[in-house]
Amino acid sequence: MKPQARQPGVAKREVFGWAMYDFANSGFTTVVITAVFSAYFVGAVAQGAPWGAFAWTATLGVSYALVMLTMPALGAWADLRAAKKRLLAVVTALCVLTTAALALVGPGDLWLAIVLLILANTTYSWGESTSYAFLPEIATPEAIGKVSGWGWGLGYAGGMLTLGLCLAYVLSAQARGETAGDFVPVTMLITAGMYGAASLFTFALLKERAEPQVAVAQASGVRASLARLRSTWQASRQYRDFSWLLTSAFFYQGGVAVAITLAAIYAQQVIGFQADEVMILVFVINAAAMAGALAFGYVQDRIGHRLTLALTLVGWAVTCVWAGLATDKATFWGAAWLAGICMGSSQSSGRAMAGLLAPAHQLAEFYGLWSFATRLAAIAGPVMYGAITWATEGDQRTAIFATTALFVAGLLCLIPLDMARGRRAAQATND
Repeated sequence: MKPQARQPGVAKREVFGWAMYDFANSGFTTVVITAVFSAYFVGAVAQGAPWGAFAWTATLGVSYALVMLTMPALGAWADLRAAKKRLLAVVTALCVLTTAALALVGPGDLWLAIVLLILANTTYSWGESTSYAFLPEIATPEAIGKVSGWGWGLGYAGGMLTLGLCLAYVLSAQARGETAGDFVPVTMLITAGMYGAASLFTFALLKERAEPQVAVAQASGVRASLARLRSTWQASRQYRDFSWLLTSAFFYQGGVAVAITLAAIYAQQVIGFQADEVMILVFVINAAAMAGALAFGYVQDRIGHRLTLALTLVGWAVTCVWAGLATDKATFWGAAWLAGICMGSSQSSGRAMAGLLAPAHQLAEFYGLWSFATRLAAIAGPVMYGAITWATEGDQRTAIFATTALFVAGLLCLIPLDMARGRRAAQATND
């Protein structure tokens, strides 16, 4: 890592510690949300009912609504008290515990699954957003894309490792004649253990560099946080390029959320993948995503963040059409590879752009606004998909074709976005 990629006083080990949080929490999305628990929820917990996919997306929607309503205020609270690391530790511990508790869910335990999933996904999302706020503190503006890409790349490696351990266990359990009700709970324990163990690197190496804003922090905690949040919304015209990015993110992250939360269900129910094949599929998608995050992290610092994200959204639109037309596993594999590349690039690009357009003294708060937009998208996209599937009596191809419109809308919202103007606005506030 070249010295100019790091902010003054930031050591290589601190960047590694920050990136290790991506490594730690990626297993949650890979195993719980995408590859294992999603299909288990629809097939075993909901017992294959026609409303199963909608119940899955609606449950995630409730958790994302909680994040959407709470994360901006939590971010403001952390900014006021320079408590990002403290907040990150608390929500990480809660997510690890609730993920482990998912092991208690057996076939038919619908309400237990719903409650635990809401708690686990909410605390995961709080941790993800809080970790993002450290990025502009450790990376220079000229290298924020590649550093974000390193984090996402390491994250996908963590997701693959966790999934690989789960896959090894599932294959051995299937060889012993065990059913999903036997081996899925163990995969939840593996995921929770990996999350907790890997995050220890983050808490050992990452520093809290912000200073408490004493004058404001002396006020009532809740009132101060909400007042700070309200003032940010009122001043949004000053950050119109950040607002355009949030609008774009709402649309394209809705599409990304469809891919993350419903890929396993689509592969099984439409294309005919078996449970072990789905896990291998998701493993390969993560490998492609790691390559996309690493490669496009460098690309965006060279050709520009907006252009990189725009190219990625075009790729996502192609992916949706490709997947919708696929009628066999070989064709679907091609769409999955492209989805992985686009996923790594879009996630890394958006996070870096948000860091560049946010004022330095409000990083956690602005990433809270980022979470507001992306979690609203995570409600709208999958619930739209589930509703279309339900309304068309299970026609998921129509739903995946409709998802294309989300990426096109996100692309159109990038047209008025001016990165240079947005950077000037953020820097003027910082000064």
